[in-house]
Amino acid sequence: MKQLEFSIQINAPKAKVWSTLLNDKTYRLWTSAFCEGSHAIGDWSEGNKILFLGSEDAGMTSMIARHIPNEFISIQHLGMIANGVEDFNSPETKKWSGALENYSVKEAEGITELLIEMDSVEDYEAYFRETWPKALQQVKELSEAT
Repeated sequence: MKQLEFSIQINAPKAKVWSTLLNDKTYRLWTSAFCEGSHAIGDWSEGNKILFLGSEDAGMTSMIARHIPNEFISIQHLGMIANGVEDFNSPETKKWSGALENYSVKEAEGITELLIEMDSVEDYEAYFRETWPKALQQVKELSEAT
């Protein structure tokens, strides 16, 4: 897997950016850049299972590997979901299994830097390079809104 990095500067406190990332309502808005109907089912607490789904009952089964509120979260992807069924053993799933997606926020003088570091298989690199900047722009707009 290849590690990809994306970042954006946001004119908002890191607590507001963090809330934008994880709050159900705003999460659905900014992740729509990846898939319409995108949502998360589960608890963002460290050690908990969480499902990332689109509108068609497909997505990923993951675990919150590390969570330091308002600073860092690491999501470990474990399996895929198709037609509501979890898959941990197919060749496609095994390509992704164990991939990490890390979110970090750092604030200086009222400006928050949001950094995304993620593992990606080669087949999806171009997709993520095109889509993450759009998603980050949504996070920025939502976080800076009053």
